[in-house]
Amino acid sequence: MDIGTTGIWSPELRLHPDPVEIHEAAAELGRHGWGALWIPGLGGGDILGDAERLLRATDETAVATGVLSIWRHGAADMAAGHARLSKEYGHRLLLGLGVSDAAAARQAGGTYRPLTALNAYLDQLDEAPAPVPAGERAVAAMGPKLTELAGRRSAGAHPFLVTPEFTAGARELLGPAPLLAPYQAVVVDDDPDRARATARGFLAPFIGMGHYAGSLQRQGFTTDDLAHGGSDRLIDAVVAWGSLDAIDARIRAHLDAGATHVAIHAIGNGPGLPLAAWRALAPLAR
Repeated sequence: MDIGTTGIWSPELRLHPDPVEIHEAAAELGRHGWGALWIPGLGGGDILGDAERLLRATDETAVATGVLSIWRHGAADMAAGHARLSKEYGHRLLLGLGVSDAAAARQAGGTYRPLTALNAYLDQLDEAPAPVPAGERAVAAMGPKLTELAGRRSAGAHPFLVTPEFTAGARELLGPAPLLAPYQAVVVDDDPDRARATARGFLAPFIGMGHYAGSLQRQGFTTDDLAHGGSDRLIDAVVAWGSLDAIDARIRAHLDAGATHVAIHAIGNGPGLPLAAWRALAPLAR
């Protein structure tokens, strides 16, 4: 399926309290020409219902889950829902799948063996009455084993909080063909102190999670970089901030490193839909 070269990743497209405003915002993003609208898993909920709202609001834009937890969403339900939405809206839904962490597995009554659990989940998607095609699912992969599995059993990988250097390494593992769609946080703000403060406000909880902290340390960041919401070095490496040209340069760095798509998350410092930031970023839709 075609998800274009750039997309918008947004928790607001799930969390905003007014569904009419979500519909209108999604329709506008579709008119801007973004290849995909990405919505995060957020610990559960009716993610397919939220995806359908975006599919209904757009004509050609793909909708991707970035990502739903295999511990919180049963494979049979996801396969049936994917089949229904594909029949009604065309093949525009990409199921991004994640293994979460050990706590999520325990809450679901399972054992946290990520590769085993994900392979079993993909088996269930393959064996469903209406199977989910490999090209319409992706894997949140930040380690080499999950990255290899993503390339072998899905469209490809959707890594979170990574640098262009990580992207280059992931492309080597995947080979030339699979999708590689890194998440990229951005702050449309030229003021360094303010932009970094905005970035920390969103990223600090993720940096404190063991699996994300481990990924960042494998990328070369230290425990000092991870402290206090993230050092300037860390924030500058995983968040693109500043002018449109500066943000575009980071996106192009991922693409030059082997990404086929970049999922752009416009981080704001207030409630509501970040319409101003999305409009400012519209020239990067492609």
